[in-house]
Amino acid sequence: MPAERGGAAREDPRFPGSKEGAQAYVLYPAKLKVLCQGQTYVFRDCTSEARQLDEIRQERLTMALIRNRLGLLVLGVLVTFVLYLLLPAIQHERFTSRAGSHKAQARAEEKGQQDVNVTVLTGTIAGSPSILFREGFLLQRAGTPSPKRLEVVFLHGQAFTSKTWEDLGTLTLLSEEGYRSVAIDLPGYGNSPLSDSVSTEQGRVAFLLRVLKELGIQRPVLISPSMSGHYSVPFVLVHGAQLKGFVPIAPVGTQEYTAQQYQQVQTPTLIIYGERDSGLGAQSLQSLQQLPKHKVVVLPDAGHACYLEKPREFHEVLLAFLGELQ
Repeated sequence: MPAERGGAAREDPRFPGSKEGAQAYVLYPAKLKVLCQGQTYVFRDCTSEARQLDEIRQERLTMALIRNRLGLLVLGVLVTFVLYLLLPAIQHERFTSRAGSHKAQARAEEKGQQDVNVTVLTGTIAGSPSILFREGFLLQRAGTPSPKRLEVVFLHGQAFTSKTWEDLGTLTLLSEEGYRSVAIDLPGYGNSPLSDSVSTEQGRVAFLLRVLKELGIQRPVLISPSMSGHYSVPFVLVHGAQLKGFVPIAPVGTQEYTAQQYQQVQTPTLIIYGERDSGLGAQSLQSLQQLPKHKVVVLPDAGHACYLEKPREFHEVLLAFLGELQ
């Protein structure tokens, strides 16, 4: 390149090969021209040309970084937008999968319920008087062996019948747990006609013996609330050995017998009454606690018909007692 104003061009020793390289540095007496990547830069201060060149390179690098960051930002916005569009489809797929799982679980539970199902049937014991009874039957798949079951007989109070135990779910629950559960209408209640044969203590004891014989029940657990104590209490005092267990629930008639009579009974007994039953509950306890093998359960905040007011608690303590007898 010719020198301006007669000045001779010379190679700068700090940039060897400048005449042949991609960049040419030519010194002039008053200024420096730099040819860099096809562009010409003029430096007025020749002593600081290297620093100015570094600044130019740094500026170019900064611009390149800014362009790269803008590109990444645009790419991020595009990815976010695409995910936003796809999110409803993803959520729908997850919901469909979850719903399918719930349906499968429901079908499995329904199948389990079909495999183990209970129906309560009614029947009549012929004779005088005829006796209506209800029994829970466990329906099982063909080929499933029937469990060896403990038998439970339910009597009822004055304002109730055998249907009380069906409506409460007790017959179904015990059948599901593997027990044979039977409830009867006492003479003069429900669909069992009144009979003079149960007007005496001996007649009532004979009545229960007949029921057990006709139904083929041996050594059951006898559940006896309130009025049914007229039947159950004399029965357990005379035929306690024929019972696997006894569950009196605030029964009547307990004060008619002596402590010595109660103390001779070896039948395991669960005494249940409500916390608010200050009448028959507390009175019957005074006599029944003379039974040698007894335990007492007081259902909190319950009255005389505590099994109706606290069915869950009643069922829990009853099942626990039955489990101990097996």
